[in-house]
Amino acid sequence: MDRHITLKKKQLTGTILGLALLVASCSPSGEEETEIGDEVTQSPITVTEPVQRDFAEISQSGVLRMITYYSSNTYFLNQGIEVGFEYEMVREFARENDLALEVVIVGADENPFDLLNNGVGDVIAANYTITPERREVSTFTRPYNLVDQMLVYSAELDIYPETLEDLSGTGIPISVRRNSSYYSNLTEIIEERGYDIEIQLISDALDTEAALVQVADGSLLATIADDNMFNAANRYMEGLIPGPVVSERDTIAWAIRNNAPDLESRMNRFLYKHFRFTADRDLPRRSTFLNVLRQKYFEESRQMAEYYNPDWQYQGIGIISPYDDLVKSISDSLGLDWLMVTAMIAQESSFNPNSKSWAGAVGLMQVIPRFVETPYEELYDPVTNIKEGARIIREHLDHYAYMDSTNQWAMALATYNVGLGHMADARRLVIDHNKDPNEWENVADALLKLMQRRYHQHARYGFARGIEPVQYVKEIKNRYRTYEAIMALAEHQRGAGMTGVMGAGVIRRP
Repeated sequence: MDRHITLKKKQLTGTILGLALLVASCSPSGEEETEIGDEVTQSPITVTEPVQRDFAEISQSGVLRMITYYSSNTYFLNQGIEVGFEYEMVREFARENDLALEVVIVGADENPFDLLNNGVGDVIAANYTITPERREVSTFTRPYNLVDQMLVYSAELDIYPETLEDLSGTGIPISVRRNSSYYSNLTEIIEERGYDIEIQLISDALDTEAALVQVADGSLLATIADDNMFNAANRYMEGLIPGPVVSERDTIAWAIRNNAPDLESRMNRFLYKHFRFTADRDLPRRSTFLNVLRQKYFEESRQMAEYYNPDWQYQGIGIISPYDDLVKSISDSLGLDWLMVTAMIAQESSFNPNSKSWAGAVGLMQVIPRFVETPYEELYDPVTNIKEGARIIREHLDHYAYMDSTNQWAMALATYNVGLGHMADARRLVIDHNKDPNEWENVADALLKLMQRRYHQHARYGFARGIEPVQYVKEIKNRYRTYEAIMALAEHQRGAGMTGVMGAGVIRRP
């Protein structure tokens, strides 16, 4: 079962859906616009003392929180499903340590190291280069990648200097973020060698991929990118010209709090299995798992093609899955939240209408044929299946209508997964322990108890694999918050007048 994610609601005005590819940073509230050349720095670090949340506390909560950005090499949605190089790496670590994974996307006005040290997240996984400045506020794991930083020119230029010395004095501005390692390396080179190279500061809301898109369409004339990110983007964009290397063999690693030695040790052991240096430190040795991820995200792949394909992901802002319109229509007719139904579909079938479980549940919402009157073959039809699944969850919601909405949805989702009988057993067990049977946390605990013989031997419906409905509720609610945040970000983008996420005018290869 996949682990799922959460975007914090307070960050809805932060990172825009997909990429915040703006020529100007603006807000729907009418705040003053900031031009590309102005210095727009990330919020300064304000948290110097990290909270105490090492692996023991993380394990007790059952959740590892990953801080990252929404981009093709970190985390993004592919037809409603969470993917991304960093996401899959951290998810594998979470899986091996029996943890759920939540993702916190950094807002434009937030500093990831504040989110880390505040305890909002536990690890920054964002293709970060290890730098002395970053070491001052965090600890880095052992590396899991080596990259070269390179200049990337726009094809709109008349000349493409082959060295930094040739670039000196040309007046071609290099556009980078003030808080990036690119800026640090470039300024160091300029100071050491006395080059006359103009640095143009761009908003920290623009990540490397966003800058590459603006270079491709000519909005920026040059930027700096890691070679792996350039190679990935260059497969699907026209207008990027590779330039000279700025820095070689930079190490990429995860950042964690500097008072979490157990988490650091566990992450280092995990990463050592997948990436280690050979004796001469020339070529690193990578695991099959890591090589597959590199192939998937930094070389040509279906997910990456769809990420950049304007006919799918960017034909409209705020698309979650191919079934959005259908789910909205059916949900509206039953008074359901369509994003919650979409989150259920993602959990049940990963949007595969031909899905069939070992228990015989079929279709998008994994409807069990014996519980409906619809002919078996028709349950593979998306319209029929969603109607039946939505009808069932509506009935469960009505069954718990006297509860507040939070508990009502949790109970209904658990019932959809485990059935009314086991839920009734769990609620009776809660009452036996003199607790409130209308509180989901109490019922969740009772469902876990029904996996133990001393409890389920007295239950009317016997043994229940209680961990499954508990995880089911947690993961759907996490996924729902993901979709909710993305839709709000999309609305923010539309309100700010940003109609094209991927920058109009960039020609993409088929």
